Amino acid sequence: MEQTPQGVFRQQATGSPEPYKAFIPFNLPPEFPVSAGLLRLLSEADQAIGRLDGLGHVLPNIDLFIYFHCRREAILSSQIEGTQSTLSELLLFEMDMPAGGSTDDVRQVSNYIAAMRHGMDRMQGGFPLSLRLLREIHEILLSSGRGSEKHPGEFRTSQNWIGGTRPGNATFVPPPPDELLESLDKLEKFLHGGAAGFPVLIQAAMLHYQFETIHPFLDGNGRIGRLLIPLLLIERNVLKEPLLYLSLFFKQNRDQYFSLLQQVRLEGAWEAWIEFFLRAVASIATQASQLAKSLMELMKTDDLRIRSLDRARGSMVQVYAQICHQPFFRIADLCKSTHLGFGTVQRCVQQMLGMGMLSEITNRSRNRIYRYNQFVVLLNTGME
Repeated sequence: MEQTPQGVFRQQATGSPEPYKAFIPFNLPPEFPVSAGLLRLLSEADQAIGRLDGLGHVLPNIDLFIYFHCRREAILSSQIEGTQSTLSELLLFEMDMPAGGSTDDVRQVSNYIAAMRHGMDRMQGGFPLSLRLLREIHEILLSSGRGSEKHPGEFRTSQNWIGGTRPGNATFVPPPPDELLESLDKLEKFLHGGAAGFPVLIQAAMLHYQFETIHPFLDGNGRIGRLLIPLLLIERNVLKEPLLYLSLFFKQNRDQYFSLLQQVRLEGAWEAWIEFFLRAVASIATQASQLAKSLMELMKTDDLRIRSLDRARGSMVQVYAQICHQPFFRIADLCKSTHLGFGTVQRCVQQMLGMGMLSEITNRSRNRIYRYNQFVVLLNTGME
């Protein structure tokens, strides 16, 4: 047995041709010095979170922003796991339109959204953030497509690993199955009381690290681990709405992210990890606030352009308002959602095409699909 500042490596498969060492983390919370630099980063992250949480008071439709923001997160979190879907493909898929790309990839992203929504709905109904809820979320996440054979909703009963082709050559091997439930039980105890002495953002950093280190499922651990962050912030009343997702920062700093998690395991480098986590929170919260304001400014500008027109202004305003909810659409879709006639909607769309607001993306004579250009460009910011 080999001990590090944050856990022990225990020999496994000792009688086999290729024994390996699995890591069993010590219980949370850890002991580490809190520097002035860490407190400064915590203050900056708290302020950025506060500005993000205050969006509900300034945006005319916070639900619309949440709808698209959650989908951005689903794409980014799934891309980290290797899917190739884009936001445009997801929005087309959800509207039963030809999306292109891999249907399996898009379905995985759609499952992520359903899992996220289930977790939020359960917590809003008073159900606590718990191991049971994580299993429910996991079951939905892997309900179809890749990973559906990896026991959705069940903690693993076999050894998994990260990197390499087997435990013997892996970069990291989480706790073995016979140690798993005890590690999870202690994680839940930390979640329900042991974290009380720490600021919530530091709790979130600790919780994310410990979950990723335990790696309790055969598949989907990364996505569940990233979802834990907004779930915890909502349960702890730091956020009222699911507005903070760190997948973009983790994706952009992937090597540093994995390196710091490993440094905590091997060296107890908690301060470096938490500093990285707080920088992620401050950066992503600021970007989310800026995106929301950019979308709001775009919609305000285009709404004023439409209201300045002499003809068909009432119908145009109504059609435009619906396009903000459906940045990809067919004429028939807008007819259904606005209760306006086909000819009226078609004239409005043609006028907006002439204004440069929209473009037709199928180049065909029937069942044409249109796109709200600048709206989609803003939603894709940072996702390339």
